Amino acid sequence: MKLENSLDFAKSLDNIDPLKNCREEFIFPKHNNKEVIYFTGNSLGLQPKRTRSYINEVLSDWGNLGVEGHFTANRPWWDYHERFSKQLAKVVGAKPSEITVMNTLTVNLHLLMVSFYRPTKKRFKIICEEKAFPSDQYLIASQVRFHGLNPKDTIVELKKRKGEHNFRTEDILNTIESVGEECALVLVGGVNYYTGQVFDIKTITSVAKSIGAYVGWDLAHAVGNIELKLHEWDVDFASWCSYKYMNSGPGSASGCFINEKYHGLTDIPRFEGWWGHSKEDRFLMGSNFIPEPNANAWQVSNAPIFSLAPYLSSLQIFDEIGMPKIIEKRNLIVKYLEFILNNVAANTQSNFEIITPLKSKERGTQLSVFLHGYGRKIFDYLMSNGVFVDWREPNVIRLAPVPLYVSYVDIYNFGKVLQSGINSLKGISKN
Repeated sequence: MKLENSLDFAKSLDNIDPLKNCREEFIFPKHNNKEVIYFTGNSLGLQPKRTRSYINEVLSDWGNLGVEGHFTANRPWWDYHERFSKQLAKVVGAKPSEITVMNTLTVNLHLLMVSFYRPTKKRFKIICEEKAFPSDQYLIASQVRFHGLNPKDTIVELKKRKGEHNFRTEDILNTIESVGEECALVLVGGVNYYTGQVFDIKTITSVAKSIGAYVGWDLAHAVGNIELKLHEWDVDFASWCSYKYMNSGPGSASGCFINEKYHGLTDIPRFEGWWGHSKEDRFLMGSNFIPEPNANAWQVSNAPIFSLAPYLSSLQIFDEIGMPKIIEKRNLIVKYLEFILNNVAANTQSNFEIITPLKSKERGTQLSVFLHGYGRKIFDYLMSNGVFVDWREPNVIRLAPVPLYVSYVDIYNFGKVLQSGINSLKGISKN
């Protein structure tokens, strides 16, 4: 397909878009009484219109039923979290029994590391990527210190080559193999939050398992964005937040994957609580913990229903559409965004550097861009003109045209605003 920077062409793509009606499922912020161009779904997804009814249902049940809502509500609260298993399993490529939803992302990664980071005198090192999302850096270092180890001696960071923006898979594999029998855990982000690079989860997992390490993935920027086959790839565990591509609202509940090979074990290290106890006799209030026979054994406290309700509402949209259609549009709309960026750069004689990999299999919905010479000024211009984008120090703008609700006309209009902004900055002292 030959791409064009024209309104008619963008409209033609929208007209044949299988997901074009999905946009109407979401509420857009307004700027000057017009819907904004929203490119920050990689940070916080838009609110589905149906979310309000899910929350109101819980409020109504609480008001009308009180404590009996746990068992007699339309969606009883005591097993509310179980409603996610089948649908999320399709999104992440898992068995339903391998899925649970609880807490928030970093809390869950801490809980999962109790089970999957068990250092010994010989095998104690953790491999992660350099400049991972700060929360991951903090949690890994704190886990290491908790075990009485020194982060400097224990944490091995995957490195990029000098002058390159992205990690090379061969370098990652070489690092894993060089650490070898000292490696206890490989814990990496499935999609790098800064560059948008998609890691080769399948290959990295396979090599890490071959040296005897556990393998976990932070999928905050991956779930709802890229194809995942966690069970098939033999991942040990993974967790993700739900408020980015999954549109569940700020700080909402986190999903977890725990490989079925670890289910039903009573001797696995695990922080345990009431809601992970066997559902069949949970309310007998026994003193001995009997784990649920699935990922729900890692549940600690009763489910946060007001946090789960928005997630469940959004998940219905994913279930209705399916990840293959979302990924198909993702590939084209990101390609069109790349084309528009390059076109505007040529028209304005500007130097734009896309640091996200150009191959579709190595990137998801996000493009990270250095707009050399304009920096924060162009970000401020875009935001003040109704284009929601994301700024990350020192000089990158992240753009995420989420397939569920961003249109091709949005991409075209973004190009117009960007070009106008650059033209208005001409002659101004540049960064």
